[in-house]
Amino acid sequence: MIFWTLREAALQVQALELAPGSAAATSEHVLLLLPVLRLLQSQHKEIARRMETVLEEMEQQEQESEHRDVTILRSMPGAGRVVAATMLAEASQALAERDYRALRSYTGVAPVTWQSGKRKVVGMRRSCNPRLRNAVYHWSMVSIQHDERSREHYAALRKKGHSHSRALRGVADRLLAVLTAMLRTGSNYDPTLRSAASRQ
Repeated sequence: MIFWTLREAALQVQALELAPGSAAATSEHVLLLLPVLRLLQSQHKEIARRMETVLEEMEQQEQESEHRDVTILRSMPGAGRVVAATMLAEASQALAERDYRALRSYTGVAPVTWQSGKRKVVGMRRSCNPRLRNAVYHWSMVSIQHDERSREHYAALRKKGHSHSRALRGVADRLLAVLTAMLRTGSNYDPTLRSAASRQ
């Protein structure tokens, strides 16, 4: 009720008076920005198309060899085109070596401990690859929206009192552990395996 009263009062306030020509100048400025926005949109679509083409070519090349890193990575929940491309470009050596600890450090998922005397503080790792951190953040965000196991893990971390960002890092940590295990075994992500195991 209070919200509606405040809203009505705000709507009845007299509009600010603009200087002569302000509306026309703003309109002209917007018209000048439209071609730039259209160009950016077309470039965004073209880059997305090229990224998808490169990833598909890499998957086809993998079918001829024993490595299936791209296929396995793209089978993970939440790992879309941008996440897969960023992981493959920025953490290729750690992926090739199946190095879980390196992946945790590069992406900023592994916490840092500061200790001095009796004082011990555990915090977020700041010295990491910012592109990988951003990719893993979005990967975990999308994962909790589409994967039941990730959603449950996020909810459990939040229930323990962790912040949203800390819980997302926990989800990302789990995703990296699962990805590393899948790369070692050469298997794609299969959510039904956990469901079947939990029913037994």
